[in-house]
Amino acid sequence: MTASVAVYRNIYTEERFKQTYGKEDRAPGSLLLGKRLAQKCRCSRRAFLHLLSERVPIFSWLPRYRLRKWLLGDTIAGLTVGILHIPQGMAFALLTSVAPIFGLYTSFFPVVLYMLFGTGRHVSTGTFAVVSLMTGSVVQQLVPAPLHLNTSSPEAAALEAQRIGVASAVALLSGIMMLCMFVLRLGFLSTYLSEPIVKAFTSAAAFHVTVSQLQSMLGLRLTRHTGNFALFKTLASVMENLPQTNMAELLISLVCLAILVPVKEVNTRYRKRRTPIPVEILTVIIATGVAYALSLDSTCDVQIVGHIPAGFPSPQMPALHTFPDIAGDTVAITFVGYAVSVSLAMIYADKHAYSIHPNQELLAHGISNTVSSFFTCFPSSATLATTNILESSGGFTQLSGLFTSLVVLVVLLLIGPLFYFLPKMVWVVTWLSVVVLNVDLGLAIGVVFSMMTVIGRTQRARCSVLGQASNTEIYRPMQNHSKCSEVAGVKILTYNGPIYYGNRSFFKEEVSRLLGLTPERIRSLEKTRKALEKRQRDTTVSTVERGVANASFSSDNELLKSAEKEVQALLMDCSSVIFVDVAGARLLIQMCIDCQKVGVCIYLANCNERVLKILTSSGLMNYMNPQHIFITVHDAVVYIQHLKEKTPDTTTVWV
Repeated sequence: MTASVAVYRNIYTEERFKQTYGKEDRAPGSLLLGKRLAQKCRCSRRAFLHLLSERVPIFSWLPRYRLRKWLLGDTIAGLTVGILHIPQGMAFALLTSVAPIFGLYTSFFPVVLYMLFGTGRHVSTGTFAVVSLMTGSVVQQLVPAPLHLNTSSPEAAALEAQRIGVASAVALLSGIMMLCMFVLRLGFLSTYLSEPIVKAFTSAAAFHVTVSQLQSMLGLRLTRHTGNFALFKTLASVMENLPQTNMAELLISLVCLAILVPVKEVNTRYRKRRTPIPVEILTVIIATGVAYALSLDSTCDVQIVGHIPAGFPSPQMPALHTFPDIAGDTVAITFVGYAVSVSLAMIYADKHAYSIHPNQELLAHGISNTVSSFFTCFPSSATLATTNILESSGGFTQLSGLFTSLVVLVVLLLIGPLFYFLPKMVWVVTWLSVVVLNVDLGLAIGVVFSMMTVIGRTQRARCSVLGQASNTEIYRPMQNHSKCSEVAGVKILTYNGPIYYGNRSFFKEEVSRLLGLTPERIRSLEKTRKALEKRQRDTTVSTVERGVANASFSSDNELLKSAEKEVQALLMDCSSVIFVDVAGARLLIQMCIDCQKVGVCIYLANCNERVLKILTSSGLMNYMNPQHIFITVHDAVVYIQHLKEKTPDTTTVWV
């Protein structure tokens, strides 16, 4: 299509344009600030209920719970994850340098609290290998354990109390830090994750944990190394003491691996067809029975778990006096735990088309760690293996956490003492099968490098709606130019920053907010659109065959149009988008797909050549018409208006 555009207007300076089209200064800034604060401080019943549903999400999703559709899946998934939490919790307590019972406590309290405050429907919280290892290093530095210590002596009990006091203090301080981050709205820090750094950190962390537990698999009693080069020091110590390997413990480790690895592979391959075999807990039960029957602790000097008290722990104060010594390490533990948790939540939220709130996740994990610390728990977070199993086992909502906690509760109250004769290397082998074999599914964090390479100012670039100055080709943000008006049927947006992996979630949220297109709304409109198209086809057939039109289709279509906003086209002004990476290009592709589902066309304007080249190489032209990219915003607007005049509105779904 060829067309010419003639523009006649006065020449505007910034000052004159602001005088003509800008907002009037109604009151001094201090008065406006006071008015806004007064509005924020007002409270009504509706506002209170809204705040309650935001801060305690269970009040939001529980009333809408689909009992028949979701209960069975949540029950099976919750019970499966609960069974896995038992050996995993005891194994990760070993990494934390505390008794196994504290791993069970950490597998119970955070699960219940996250169910109340968390927004991730498929997130399983509890003990996590990397967080446990980092906490264990802090505990080992402050409360080192002698190599030869009688576990039944009063000295051992006192040492254990000191150790869990330090671990609980780390959990408390970590929870307080998360709550402070929540108040400061620092949830955006979770977006500083790039895929190469995440994978590198995950693999390295898994290797660190594996090396740290070699001595347990070989039955060696060695001093645990901490600090820089600890991995190489541990390897050297293990190699030096290889002749002292306990063959019984090594044999138990190899047998357990021979059982766990094949069954785990079978579970992974067929997880969509049937419920996974709980091989971890079966291995624990069998190993405990064998150790008890053969008295391996006395005949072969095999290390066993020992006494596991039944019942709930009494509330006690963490070792608050250690705060100055643990503050630096706790910062790293806090950020790693939160970043892993929110990354897992975002992955499964995208997969199942719902939204999570990173800042609310700070509140959920902050409360979980703070409250749990008073019940002798060490730091917790979302866990990779159990989250993956929870989703693959058919879990739908946070209610699965209730059934998970019930399994752990039964063990705490009734079954715990039966694990007295469980060999410690069985914990390690269970961890290897759960974590190392699924390391490619894991998420960890390379936050330091990401934060150093990304300019924080691009994190929260503003996305604005543009309005047209009457009878001109000038478009300015509506919030600063009240006399500018939106073009009918066209939503013109401008984004003042790059679109890349670090801010893609904020860009998506801003565009979704301005368009009113949440994942749930897209699905609803898509279903409505398909239903209308089907009814239109049926009406056409009915009219041809019987000469009678279906009046209900017309009325429903008019009802849908009148209920939705009149947005038929989305025009993105890319003049301030200085670059786009692959993640940003994929997001734009997803936006094209989502808009097509609801009958909205996407247009671009003012793209620089570099941005356009990246978008083209990323495959964007497969999802939008190349003729919908214009030199200026006004060119695009004139084209859209001309297209509307020539094309009658027939099957458009209004947004």
